[in-house]
Amino acid sequence: MASLVRLRLLPSAKCLYTQPVQVLVDGLRAYQVVTLKARATDDKGMLFHASAVYRADTGGAVDLGRDPSLGGSYTGLEPMGLLRSLRADTLHAKYYKNDSRKPHMVRFSVHDGEATVADGESLAEVTNERRLLADGVSRQTIKEGNIRGVLFVPPGEGPFPAVLDLYTFGGGLSERRACLLANCGFMVLTLALYGHDDQPKKVTKLHLDYFEEAIQLLRKQPKVIDSGVGVISISKSGDLALSIATYLAHVKATAWINGCCANVLMPLYYRGSQLQAALMYDGRHVTVTESGAYNIKYGLHDPQAPENAASLIPVEQATGQFLFAAAEDDLNWDSCLFADQMAERLRRHGKDNFEKVFYPGAGHYMEPPFGPYCPSSFHGVVGAPVAWGGEPKAHAAAEVHLWNKIQEFFTAHLVPDAGAAKARL
Repeated sequence: MASLVRLRLLPSAKCLYTQPVQVLVDGLRAYQVVTLKARATDDKGMLFHASAVYRADTGGAVDLGRDPSLGGSYTGLEPMGLLRSLRADTLHAKYYKNDSRKPHMVRFSVHDGEATVADGESLAEVTNERRLLADGVSRQTIKEGNIRGVLFVPPGEGPFPAVLDLYTFGGGLSERRACLLANCGFMVLTLALYGHDDQPKKVTKLHLDYFEEAIQLLRKQPKVIDSGVGVISISKSGDLALSIATYLAHVKATAWINGCCANVLMPLYYRGSQLQAALMYDGRHVTVTESGAYNIKYGLHDPQAPENAASLIPVEQATGQFLFAAAEDDLNWDSCLFADQMAERLRRHGKDNFEKVFYPGAGHYMEPPFGPYCPSSFHGVVGAPVAWGGEPKAHAAAEVHLWNKIQEFFTAHLVPDAGAAKARL
Protein backbone atom coordinates (compact mmCIF):
# COMPACT_ATOMS: atom_id res chain seq x y z
CA MET A 1 0.00 0.00 0.00
CA ALA A 2 2.68 2.50 1.06
CA SER A 3 4.52 2.28 -2.24
CA LEU A 4 1.35 3.13 -4.19
CA VAL A 5 0.39 6.27 -2.29
CA ARG A 6 1.80 9.63 -3.39
CA LEU A 7 1.89 12.87 -1.40
CA ARG A 8 2.73 15.87 -3.58
CA LEU A 9 3.21 19.61 -3.12
CA LEU A 10 2.55 21.75 -6.19
CA PRO A 11 3.93 23.59 -8.01
CA SER A 12 7.04 22.49 -6.09
CA ALA A 13 8.12 21.18 -2.69
CA LYS A 14 10.55 24.13 -2.63
CA CYS A 15 9.03 27.60 -2.44
CA LEU A 16 9.24 30.94 -0.66
CA TYR A 17 7.80 31.33 2.84
CA THR A 18 4.90 33.50 1.66
CA GLN A 19 3.88 31.25 -1.25
CA PRO A 20 0.99 28.79 -0.94
CA VAL A 21 1.32 25.17 -2.06
CA GLN A 22 -1.30 22.71 -3.27
CA VAL A 23 -1.29 19.54 -1.15
CA LEU A 24 -2.39 16.43 -3.06
CA VAL A 25 -2.62 12.74 -2.15
CA ASP A 26 -3.41 9.98 -4.63
CA GLY A 27 -3.21 6.18 -4.73
CA LEU A 28 -5.62 5.71 -1.83
CA ARG A 29 -8.68 3.47 -1.79
CA ALA A 30 -12.00 5.00 -2.76
CA TYR A 31 -13.42 6.90 0.25
CA GLN A 32 -10.44 5.94 2.42
CA VAL A 33 -10.15 8.04 5.59
CA VAL A 34 -6.64 9.33 6.19
CA THR A 35 -4.86 11.77 8.47
CA LEU A 36 -2.44 14.32 7.08
CA LYS A 37 0.22 15.56 9.46
CA ALA A 38 2.68 18.44 9.41
CA ARG A 39 5.75 18.83 11.62
CA ALA A 40 8.30 21.64 11.89
CA THR A 41 11.06 22.59 14.31
CA ASP A 42 11.74 26.25 14.99
CA ASP A 43 15.11 27.99 15.41
CA LYS A 44 15.07 27.20 19.14
CA GLY A 45 14.59 23.48 18.53
CA MET A 46 10.94 23.33 19.62
CA LEU A 47 8.70 20.91 17.71
CA PHE A 48 5.39 22.16 16.28
CA HIS A 49 2.82 19.84 14.73
CA ALA A 50 -0.67 19.74 13.22
CA SER A 51 -3.01 17.14 11.77
CA ALA A 52 -6.25 16.96 9.79
CA VAL A 53 -8.57 14.10 8.79
CA TYR A 54 -9.72 13.72 5.17
CA ARG A 55 -11.80 11.29 3.13
CA ALA A 56 -10.59 10.36 -0.35
CA ASP A 57 -12.87 10.70 -3.38
CA THR A 58 -14.00 7.85 -5.62
CA GLY A 59 -10.62 7.89 -7.36
CA GLY A 60 -8.68 7.58 -4.11
CA ALA A 61 -7.45 11.19 -4.11
CA VAL A 62 -7.39 14.02 -1.57
CA ASP A 63 -6.92 17.66 -2.57
CA LEU A 64 -6.65 20.13 0.32
CA GLY A 65 -7.71 22.90 -2.05
CA ARG A 66 -10.99 21.07 -2.73
CA ASP A 67 -11.74 18.83 0.23
CA PRO A 68 -12.73 19.90 3.76
CA SER A 69 -10.99 18.60 6.85
CA LEU A 70 -13.29 16.36 8.91
CA GLY A 71 -11.38 16.75 12.17
CA GLY A 72 -8.03 17.26 13.82
CA SER A 73 -6.37 20.64 14.27
CA TYR A 74 -9.06 22.32 12.15
CA THR A 75 -12.22 21.51 10.21
CA GLY A 76 -13.55 22.79 6.92
CA LEU A 77 -11.89 23.90 3.72
CA GLU A 78 -8.43 25.37 4.36
CA PRO A 79 -5.83 24.67 1.65
CA MET A 80 -2.99 25.88 3.92
CA GLY A 81 -4.59 24.88 7.20
CA LEU A 82 -1.81 22.52 8.25
CA LEU A 83 0.73 25.35 8.19
CA ARG A 84 -1.25 27.88 10.20
CA SER A 85 -2.30 25.15 12.68
CA LEU A 86 1.22 24.14 13.69
CA ARG A 87 1.29 24.16 17.51
CA ALA A 88 3.77 23.09 20.17
CA ASP A 89 2.81 20.81 23.05
CA THR A 90 4.21 23.49 25.38
CA LEU A 91 1.60 26.05 26.34
CA HIS A 92 2.09 29.68 25.18
CA ALA A 93 4.88 28.79 22.72
CA LYS A 94 5.49 31.09 19.77
CA TYR A 95 7.13 29.69 16.63
CA TYR A 96 10.55 31.30 16.45
CA LYS A 97 11.86 31.58 12.89
CA ASN A 98 14.27 34.48 12.70
CA ASP A 99 17.42 33.51 10.80
CA SER A 100 16.67 34.38 7.18
CA ARG A 101 19.38 31.98 5.97
CA LYS A 102 17.54 28.92 7.32
CA PRO A 103 14.39 27.79 5.51
CA HIS A 104 11.15 26.89 7.27
CA MET A 105 11.19 23.09 6.84
CA VAL A 106 7.80 21.39 7.14
CA ARG A 107 7.47 17.61 6.97
CA PHE A 108 4.11 16.44 5.58
CA SER A 109 2.95 12.85 5.97
CA VAL A 110 -0.23 10.85 5.29
CA HIS A 111 -1.47 8.05 7.59
CA ASP A 112 -4.28 5.52 7.36
CA GLY A 113 -7.28 6.24 9.58
CA GLU A 114 -8.16 9.07 11.92
CA ALA A 115 -5.72 11.09 14.00
CA THR A 116 -6.25 9.07 17.18
CA VAL A 117 -4.95 5.92 15.50
CA ALA A 118 -2.64 7.50 12.93
CA ASP A 119 0.59 7.31 14.88
CA GLY A 120 1.96 4.36 12.97
CA GLU A 121 3.97 4.18 9.77
CA SER A 122 3.17 6.82 7.19
CA LEU A 123 1.86 5.93 3.75
CA ALA A 124 3.83 8.74 2.12
CA GLU A 125 5.92 11.74 3.13
CA VAL A 126 7.31 14.91 1.58
CA THR A 127 9.24 17.91 2.93
CA ASN A 128 8.22 21.47 2.09
CA GLU A 129 11.27 23.73 2.03
CA ARG A 130 9.91 27.25 2.56
CA ARG A 131 12.78 29.67 1.98
CA LEU A 132 12.85 33.08 3.63
CA LEU A 133 15.42 34.53 1.22
CA ALA A 134 14.72 34.55 -2.51
CA ASP A 135 17.53 33.88 -4.98
CA GLY A 136 19.74 36.91 -5.43
CA VAL A 137 18.56 38.85 -2.35
CA SER A 138 21.64 39.97 -0.43
CA ARG A 139 21.90 40.00 3.36
CA GLN A 140 24.35 42.43 4.95
CA THR A 141 25.00 42.71 8.68
CA ILE A 142 25.04 46.40 9.67
CA LYS A 143 27.27 47.67 12.46
CA GLU A 144 27.82 51.28 11.53
CA GLY A 145 27.83 54.15 14.02
CA ASN A 146 25.08 53.35 16.51
CA ILE A 147 23.09 51.22 14.07
CA ARG A 148 22.82 47.47 14.61
CA GLY A 149 20.74 45.54 12.14
CA VAL A 150 20.58 43.70 8.84
CA LEU A 151 20.10 45.20 5.38
CA PHE A 152 18.36 43.19 2.66
CA VAL A 153 18.78 44.26 -0.97
CA PRO A 154 16.88 42.73 -3.92
CA PRO A 155 18.82 41.43 -6.93
CA GLY A 156 19.51 43.78 -9.84
CA GLU A 157 20.70 47.33 -10.25
CA GLY A 158 17.61 49.01 -8.81
CA PRO A 159 16.87 51.62 -7.74
CA PHE A 160 14.68 50.12 -5.01
CA PRO A 161 12.19 51.69 -2.60
CA ALA A 162 13.59 51.71 0.93
CA VAL A 163 11.78 50.50 4.06
CA LEU A 164 12.77 50.64 7.71
CA ASP A 165 11.47 47.59 9.60
CA LEU A 166 10.76 48.29 13.27
CA TYR A 167 10.21 44.76 14.47
CA THR A 168 12.32 45.91 17.39
CA PHE A 169 10.53 45.54 20.69
CA GLY A 170 11.22 42.46 22.77
CA GLY A 171 14.98 42.69 22.33
CA GLY A 172 17.28 41.18 19.74
CA LEU A 173 16.94 41.30 15.98
CA SER A 174 14.12 40.01 13.78
CA GLU A 175 14.86 39.24 10.12
CA ARG A 176 11.80 37.37 8.87
CA ARG A 177 9.48 40.19 7.77
CA ALA A 178 12.36 42.30 6.43
CA CYS A 179 13.78 39.63 4.15
CA LEU A 180 10.32 38.65 2.91
CA LEU A 181 9.68 42.28 1.91
CA ALA A 182 13.05 42.33 0.15
CA ASN A 183 11.87 39.32 -1.87
CA CYS A 184 9.12 41.63 -3.17
CA GLY A 185 11.52 44.28 -4.46
CA PHE A 186 12.08 46.53 -1.42
CA MET A 187 15.41 47.43 0.16
CA VAL A 188 14.78 46.79 3.85
CA LEU A 189 16.79 47.61 6.96
CA THR A 190 15.63 45.76 10.07
CA LEU A 191 16.84 47.30 13.30
CA ALA A 192 17.80 45.96 16.70
CA LEU A 193 16.91 48.36 19.50
CA TYR A 194 18.41 46.54 22.46
CA GLY A 195 19.57 43.08 23.49
CA HIS A 196 21.64 42.48 20.33
CA ASP A 197 25.40 42.46 19.74
CA ASP A 198 26.97 45.17 21.94
CA GLN A 199 23.66 46.89 22.76
CA PRO A 200 22.35 47.08 26.34
CA LYS A 201 20.16 44.20 27.44
CA LYS A 202 17.36 46.53 28.52
CA VAL A 203 16.33 50.14 27.91
CA THR A 204 14.26 52.54 30.01
CA LYS A 205 13.85 55.32 27.44
CA LEU A 206 13.94 55.60 23.66
CA HIS A 207 15.85 58.03 21.46
CA LEU A 208 14.52 59.18 18.10
CA ASP A 209 18.10 60.03 17.08
CA TYR A 210 18.78 56.32 16.56
CA PHE A 211 16.05 56.04 13.94
CA GLU A 212 17.14 59.27 12.28
CA GLU A 213 20.59 57.73 11.87
CA ALA A 214 19.02 54.58 10.42
CA ILE A 215 17.06 56.61 7.84
CA GLN A 216 20.25 58.41 6.83
CA LEU A 217 22.02 55.07 6.42
CA LEU A 218 19.21 53.76 4.20
CA ARG A 219 19.13 56.88 2.03
CA LYS A 220 22.85 56.74 1.26
CA GLN A 221 22.69 53.20 -0.14
CA PRO A 222 23.76 53.20 -3.81
CA LYS A 223 20.71 51.31 -5.13
CA VAL A 224 18.00 53.17 -3.24
CA ILE A 225 15.21 55.41 -4.56
CA ASP A 226 16.10 58.52 -2.59
CA SER A 227 12.72 60.22 -2.59
CA GLY A 228 11.91 59.10 0.95
CA VAL A 229 11.59 55.92 2.99
CA GLY A 230 8.81 53.73 4.29
CA VAL A 231 8.42 52.48 7.87
CA ILE A 232 6.71 49.25 8.93
CA SER A 233 5.83 48.41 12.51
CA ILE A 234 3.72 46.26 14.80
CA SER A 235 2.50 46.59 18.40
CA LYS A 236 4.73 48.90 20.51
CA SER A 237 6.82 49.78 17.47
CA GLY A 238 3.62 51.20 15.97
CA ASP A 239 3.86 54.30 18.14
CA LEU A 240 7.58 54.51 17.38
CA ALA A 241 6.68 54.54 13.70
CA LEU A 242 4.15 57.34 14.27
CA SER A 243 6.78 59.42 16.08
CA ILE A 244 9.34 58.79 13.34
CA ALA A 245 6.84 59.90 10.69
CA THR A 246 5.81 62.92 12.77
CA TYR A 247 9.18 64.31 13.87
CA LEU A 248 11.74 63.11 11.32
CA ALA A 249 12.24 64.10 7.70
CA HIS A 250 12.16 61.90 4.59
CA VAL A 251 9.40 59.50 5.76
CA LYS A 252 6.88 59.07 2.96
CA ALA A 253 4.83 56.04 4.01
CA THR A 254 4.17 54.43 7.39
CA ALA A 255 2.50 51.06 7.89
CA TRP A 256 1.09 50.92 11.44
CA ILE A 257 -0.08 47.45 12.49
CA ASN A 258 -2.00 47.01 15.75
CA GLY A 259 -0.24 49.86 17.52
CA CYS A 260 -1.29 52.70 19.80
CA CYS A 261 -1.92 56.39 19.12
CA ALA A 262 0.24 57.43 22.08
CA ASN A 263 3.83 56.81 23.11
CA VAL A 264 3.64 53.69 25.28
CA LEU A 265 5.74 52.39 28.19
CA MET A 266 8.91 54.50 27.80
CA PRO A 267 9.51 58.24 27.36
CA LEU A 268 10.75 59.31 23.94
CA TYR A 269 13.72 61.67 23.57
CA TYR A 270 15.24 63.57 20.65
CA ARG A 271 18.52 65.46 20.74
CA GLY A 272 18.59 65.31 24.52
CA SER A 273 15.07 66.60 25.16
CA GLN A 274 11.94 64.64 25.96
CA LEU A 275 9.39 64.69 23.14
CA GLN A 276 6.72 62.37 24.52
CA ALA A 277 5.82 61.14 27.97
CA ALA A 278 4.98 57.46 28.40
CA LEU A 279 1.45 56.08 28.58
CA MET A 280 1.44 53.28 31.15
CA TYR A 281 -0.59 50.20 32.12
CA ASP A 282 -2.95 49.77 35.05
CA GLY A 283 -2.78 46.18 36.29
CA ARG A 284 -6.22 46.42 37.92
CA HIS A 285 -7.87 46.03 34.50
CA VAL A 286 -5.93 42.89 33.53
CA THR A 287 -7.76 39.54 33.61
CA VAL A 288 -6.64 35.92 33.29
CA THR A 289 -7.88 33.60 30.53
CA GLU A 290 -8.65 29.88 30.87
CA SER A 291 -5.22 29.04 29.44
CA GLY A 292 -3.52 31.03 32.18
CA ALA A 293 -2.48 33.83 29.82
CA TYR A 294 -3.29 37.42 30.75
CA ASN A 295 -5.82 39.48 28.82
CA ILE A 296 -4.34 42.99 28.90
CA LYS A 297 -6.65 44.59 26.31
CA TYR A 298 -8.08 47.14 28.75
CA GLY A 299 -4.97 47.53 30.90
CA LEU A 300 -3.60 50.58 29.11
CA HIS A 301 -4.54 54.00 30.50
CA ASP A 302 -6.84 56.10 28.28
CA PRO A 303 -4.60 58.04 25.88
CA GLN A 304 -7.34 60.64 25.39
CA ALA A 305 -7.60 61.51 29.09
CA PRO A 306 -6.32 65.05 29.82
CA GLU A 307 -3.64 63.77 32.18
CA ASN A 308 -2.15 61.67 29.33
CA ALA A 309 -2.03 64.45 26.72
CA ALA A 310 1.77 64.54 26.80
CA SER A 311 1.91 60.97 25.51
CA LEU A 312 -0.35 61.56 22.46
CA ILE A 313 1.57 61.73 19.19
CA PRO A 314 0.67 64.76 16.99
CA VAL A 315 0.37 62.72 13.79
CA GLU A 316 -1.15 65.70 11.98
CA GLN A 317 2.39 67.09 11.72
CA ALA A 318 3.48 64.19 9.51
CA THR A 319 3.79 64.87 5.80
CA GLY A 320 3.79 61.25 4.62
CA GLN A 321 1.03 58.69 4.13
CA PHE A 322 -0.31 56.27 6.76
CA LEU A 323 -1.73 52.76 6.55
CA PHE A 324 -3.60 51.93 9.76
CA ALA A 325 -4.18 48.16 9.94
CA ALA A 326 -6.04 46.95 13.01
CA ALA A 327 -7.34 43.57 14.19
CA GLU A 328 -10.84 43.56 15.64
CA ASP A 329 -10.04 40.75 18.10
CA ASP A 330 -6.73 42.24 19.29
CA LEU A 331 -6.38 41.37 22.99
CA ASN A 332 -3.11 43.24 23.53
CA TRP A 333 -5.02 46.54 23.40
CA ASP A 334 -7.85 48.15 21.43
CA SER A 335 -5.97 48.85 18.21
CA CYS A 336 -9.20 49.54 16.26
CA LEU A 337 -10.12 52.29 18.71
CA PHE A 338 -6.64 53.79 18.43
CA ALA A 339 -6.80 53.69 14.62
CA ASP A 340 -10.17 55.47 14.72
CA GLN A 341 -8.79 58.10 17.10
CA MET A 342 -5.83 58.82 14.82
CA ALA A 343 -8.06 59.03 11.76
CA GLU A 344 -10.37 61.47 13.55
CA ARG A 345 -7.41 63.57 14.70
CA LEU A 346 -6.10 63.79 11.15
CA ARG A 347 -9.53 64.76 9.82
CA ARG A 348 -9.89 67.50 12.43
CA HIS A 349 -6.69 69.02 11.06
CA GLY A 350 -7.90 68.79 7.46
CA LYS A 351 -5.69 65.80 6.62
CA ASP A 352 -6.68 62.80 4.51
CA ASN A 353 -3.24 61.23 4.22
CA PHE A 354 -4.29 57.84 5.55
CA GLU A 355 -6.17 54.66 4.79
CA LYS A 356 -7.63 52.37 7.39
CA VAL A 357 -8.21 48.60 7.22
CA PHE A 358 -9.91 46.57 9.98
CA TYR A 359 -9.74 42.77 10.13
CA PRO A 360 -12.66 40.90 11.78
CA GLY A 361 -11.54 37.83 13.70
CA ALA A 362 -7.84 38.70 13.57
CA GLY A 363 -5.61 38.90 16.64
CA HIS A 364 -2.68 41.07 17.64
CA TYR A 365 0.25 39.27 15.99
CA MET A 366 -0.42 39.89 12.31
CA GLU A 367 2.68 38.67 10.51
CA PRO A 368 3.63 37.53 6.99
CA PRO A 369 1.26 34.77 5.85
CA PHE A 370 1.44 30.99 6.16
CA GLY A 371 3.24 30.87 9.48
CA PRO A 372 1.87 29.17 12.61
CA TYR A 373 -0.91 31.07 14.37
CA CYS A 374 0.08 32.17 17.88
CA PRO A 375 -2.83 32.51 20.38
CA SER A 376 -0.60 33.43 23.35
CA SER A 377 3.06 33.80 24.27
CA PHE A 378 5.43 35.43 26.74
CA HIS A 379 5.18 39.24 26.91
CA GLY A 380 8.50 40.86 27.76
CA VAL A 381 6.97 43.90 29.47
CA VAL A 382 4.28 42.04 31.41
CA GLY A 383 6.74 39.29 32.33
CA ALA A 384 4.12 36.58 31.79
CA PRO A 385 2.18 34.89 28.95
CA VAL A 386 -0.36 37.15 27.26
CA ALA A 387 -3.33 36.23 25.02
CA TRP A 388 -3.11 37.86 21.59
CA GLY A 389 -6.64 37.10 20.38
CA GLY A 390 -7.94 36.06 16.99
CA GLU A 391 -9.93 33.22 15.46
CA PRO A 392 -7.29 31.09 13.68
CA LYS A 393 -8.90 30.81 10.24
CA ALA A 394 -9.92 34.48 10.08
CA HIS A 395 -6.51 35.53 11.38
CA ALA A 396 -4.74 33.53 8.67
CA ALA A 397 -6.91 35.09 5.95
CA ALA A 398 -6.22 38.56 7.37
CA GLU A 399 -2.47 37.97 7.20
CA VAL A 400 -2.69 37.09 3.50
CA HIS A 401 -4.71 40.22 2.73
CA LEU A 402 -2.54 42.51 4.83
CA TRP A 403 0.69 41.21 3.28
CA ASN A 404 -0.55 42.16 -0.18
CA LYS A 405 -1.93 45.46 1.13
CA ILE A 406 1.44 46.45 2.62
CA GLN A 407 3.20 45.86 -0.68
CA GLU A 408 0.59 47.89 -2.58
CA PHE A 409 0.82 50.72 -0.06
CA PHE A 410 4.60 51.02 -0.16
CA THR A 411 4.73 50.68 -3.94
CA ALA A 412 2.12 53.42 -4.41
CA HIS A 413 3.88 55.91 -2.13
CA LEU A 414 7.57 55.06 -2.47
CA VAL A 415 7.84 54.39 -6.21
CA PRO A 416 7.08 57.66 -8.04
CA ASP A 417 5.88 56.13 -11.31
CA ALA A 418 3.65 53.63 -9.49
CA GLY A 419 1.93 56.39 -7.54
CA ALA A 420 1.30 58.41 -10.68
CA ALA A 421 -0.12 55.36 -12.48
CA LYS A 422 -2.48 54.63 -9.56
CA ALA A 423 -3.68 58.25 -9.60
CA ARG A 424 -4.44 58.03 -13.33
CA LEU A 425 -6.53 54.89 -12.73
